[in-house]
Amino acid sequence: MRVVIAGGHGQIALRLERLLAARGDEAVGIIRNPAHAADLEAAGAQAVVLDLENSDVDTVAEVLKGADAAVFAAGAGPGSGTARKDTVDRGAAALFAEAAERAGVRRHVQVGSIGADNPENPDVTEEFRHYLRAKRAAEDDLKARDLDWTILRPGQLTDDPGTGQVLLAKRTDRGPIPRDDVAAVLAGLLEAPASVRRTLTLISGETAIGEAISAL
Repeated sequence: MRVVIAGGHGQIALRLERLLAARGDEAVGIIRNPAHAADLEAAGAQAVVLDLENSDVDTVAEVLKGADAAVFAAGAGPGSGTARKDTVDRGAAALFAEAAERAGVRRHVQVGSIGADNPENPDVTEEFRHYLRAKRAAEDDLKARDLDWTILRPGQLTDDPGTGQVLLAKRTDRGPIPRDDVAAVLAGLLEAPASVRRTLTLISGETAIGEAISAL
C-alpha cells in the first residue's frame, strides 16, 4: 500500500511512517522544510517537499497520483496564531482532500481533534476555539466529498510510550492518548472498511488496538 501523508514531519506522522515501513507499505510524507527529509528517510519514508499553504490542487494531486490512501496529519501547532490555524488546519486539509479526489485516491483518513463537535465550548481558551472551528470546518468539507473518509479525533496527545490499549468510539469523554497509539490506530484504520464514513474519537482505554478496530 502506498500512503501519502500530509504533515509528514509531525510527531504522529513520523511514528506512522515507521509503522507503515515496518509492515512493508510505502510511506510518502509531504514536508515544507527540506531539512526534515533526512528524518523521514530514517523512518523509512520518502519525502516530498511541498508547502500546502502555498500550493494549488493540481500540484498536490500529482503527488497523490498512484497512492492507495491519503492521511492528513498536518497542523499549524500551538502558538501559531489564528490565521495559520485557518490556512493549515482547515485550508490545507480541504486542499489535500480535493487533490485526493482529483487524483482518484478514495481512501482518506483525517486527523481531527476531540472537541471538534463543540467548537464554541466556553470552557476552552479562545485560541483553542479557533483551532476547533478550523478542525470542524475541515471535517465538514471532507464529509461532503465523494471519498472513503474516516475522521479520527484523538484526545490530549502525550509522548508517553504507547500501551496498545485504547477506547475507540463515536464519542468518548476527554482523556489522554500517547502519540504512539494514535499512529498505530491510524495504521489499522487504513485497512478497516468498517471505519469508512465514520467519525471516531480516541483516548487511552482497556481494549487492544486490533480488537477496537475489529469491533467497528
